[in-house]
Order: sequence, then structure tokens, then C-alpha cells
Amino acid sequence: MGRLGLPHLHLRETGSTNDRARALAIAGAPHGTLVTADAQTSGRGRQGRVWSAPPGHALLLSVVLRRPPALLPLHAAVAVAETVASAAPSAAVGIKWPNDVHLDGRKVAGILAEGRPQEGWAVLGIGLNVALRIEDLPSELHGTAATLGLDPSQRGAVLTVLLAQLERALALSAGDLLDAWRARDVLRGREVRWTGGAGTAAGVDGEGRLVVELDGGGRTALDAGEVHLGRA
Repeated sequence: MGRLGLPHLHLRETGSTNDRARALAIAGAPHGTLVTADAQTSGRGRQGRVWSAPPGHALLLSVVLRRPPALLPLHAAVAVAETVASAAPSAAVGIKWPNDVHLDGRKVAGILAEGRPQEGWAVLGIGLNVALRIEDLPSELHGTAATLGLDPSQRGAVLTVLLAQLERALALSAGDLLDAWRARDVLRGREVRWTGGAGTAAGVDGEGRLVVELDGGGRTALDAGEVHLGRA
């Protein structure tokens, strides 16, 4: 398969890089096709959330992947976490299941994988706060968002590192991937709640599901949905 990042379509503004990459994938774009943008008007994350970033201050990208691995969100999370760690070596970098990347306890990057498994392709969308100022975000994000605090001119350098880390992460075996993901797990041992239950996070299983130890005994494995820290 081809190298990630080629061909590369860069847009000053688009509705969503994932939407543009999906259209290219459907039209037959090769593995590795990259779409980046300075700004998105309809950027989105998991659970239909809006992804907010001032123009020119975040790394906004989507890449077309042919024959993507089953644990693609975890591969992506490891790659983004390693990229963040290289840019902020003294900070604590972790992953909140399944693939939100945190910097010192706050979200610095989001990942959204979409595709058509039956057709053998996926689009991987990543938003990484490279150079934004927290005060430029909507007020409701001030207490939860993080930034690398770099200069906007450094977005290209961060992109180069990210693509290399993604290549490396996609080549990991399932066992090595899970080891790398678990090493950055920020939920393990902490109380969590979700719609319908609460318990203590106990890591991820071999299918990438969140394992939770239930208060009344036993375990369950979550494969989708929102998980929050603490009890209701």
C-alpha cells in the first residue's frame, strides 16, 4: 500500500475533512490519501459532537485507509498520543477510552473513524490542538480542553510526526498495540459511569472494549457509548 499523506489535498476551509475524504474514498482514492484544512465549518467528533477550533490553529486532517485494522481507533489513539508526547515531553499524556487523547488531564485531540468495512476502507479523522489559545474556544470548553501551545507555523512539522507515528502504529501487532494503548490508559482503576451502570474501569480486552468491574461483583465489557469519570 501507498505511503500515508500522498496524495494530499489541503483546503483553506471545508465543512468536514472527513466528508471530503469519504467522497474521495468512494471515488477510488488510494490508501494514504490525505485531506487537511485550516478551518472546518461542520467539524464533528464522536457522538455527533461539534469539533471547535479557530482557523489556522489546529491540525485538522482525515486520511483514507484501505483494508484498515479492526482496532483502528486504538491504533490512531496510540499514534496521536506519541505525537503529543514528542511535542510536550514533560507533560502527562494519556488516552481516555476509546480514543480521546489527554494532555495533563485535558483533551488535546479527538479521533473519528468512519467507513464502509464491507468495501474495505475507512476514513480516519483527527483534530489536534496545536497552537490555539484556550480563551479562543467556546467558554464551555475552557475547563476541559488542552493545547500544545505551539506556533501556528509548526502545524506542518507536527503533521509530519503524526503521519510517521500513524504508519508505525498501524504496523503494530494486536498484542503490541494493546500494550501501547494500556500504557497510556487514564481510566484504569478509576470510577466510571455510563448509561445504565457504574463501576471501576479495569482496562481494555483483546477486542478493544472497556472492561468494568461492577459494584455488585462480576465484570462487563463496553464496546460503544459515552463513559464518564465518577458516579452520578
